[in-house]
Amino acid sequence: MFKSIGSLLGLKRPDGGGASLRPRLPEGRRIYAIGDIHGRLDLFEQMVAQIEADDTNRGDADTLVILLGDLVDRGADSAGVIAAARAWQKTRPVRMLMGNHEEMFLRSLNEEAAMRQFLRVGGRETVLSFGLTREEYRTLSHDHVIARMRELVPADVVAWLQSAEDIIAEGDYVFAHAGIDPAAAIDAQSPSDLRWIREPFLSHGEKMAVCVVHGHTIRDEVEIRRVSGWPNRIGIDTGAFRTGRLTALGLQGSERWVMEASQD
Repeated sequence: MFKSIGSLLGLKRPDGGGASLRPRLPEGRRIYAIGDIHGRLDLFEQMVAQIEADDTNRGDADTLVILLGDLVDRGADSAGVIAAARAWQKTRPVRMLMGNHEEMFLRSLNEEAAMRQFLRVGGRETVLSFGLTREEYRTLSHDHVIARMRELVPADVVAWLQSAEDIIAEGDYVFAHAGIDPAAAIDAQSPSDLRWIREPFLSHGEKMAVCVVHGHTIRDEVEIRRVSGWPNRIGIDTGAFRTGRLTALGLQGSERWVMEASQD
């Protein structure tokens, strides 16, 4: 279903002004940013269909889709989500950010300690989606699970995950999985912060030069953190694996709109 939150996103100020408080994309550019999918192939397929229809209805534009990371873990079909994202890239520009769960997944293929952590935070569903049997999961040591996953996860899938980006900048917007370090320049951000940060980013109290669109931190609804009227950040992780609601943010010019895929 589509969900409009026009005034909530600050499209208009009560005094009728505020054009300078509206982040903008370059002329002719349209972007759809999709929050944390976490293995929910059913919701991702709905969202793909919604975005394709919305993009067609809005007319010609230079359209880009950005996946904000955490495609894997927790939900039932991480392997299917990866396959669907790669297939979508063959039909339109789709860029993916590296989430902390992609980082953990890749590390787990080489490190026993990383595999142990990975399985505790939703990796169980991921390894099963790639074909590890429940009996293998129950009986194999972590080292043997690593060996099996190296057999089960195709090399091209590993390479695709490794190719994920850490940050994307477009106009007045920056896209990052978790957020940014407010004290560092955009071109000096560390991968660790971009994939893992919460504070001091989430509650940063000074106006930033950009508006950061991010996932990573679950909220019941889209969250906008404004400082002096400017949206420092827009968080769009609505906990798809748990709530059955996957959220995307559409952007064009100074306009913003929200889209939601739901299991209800």
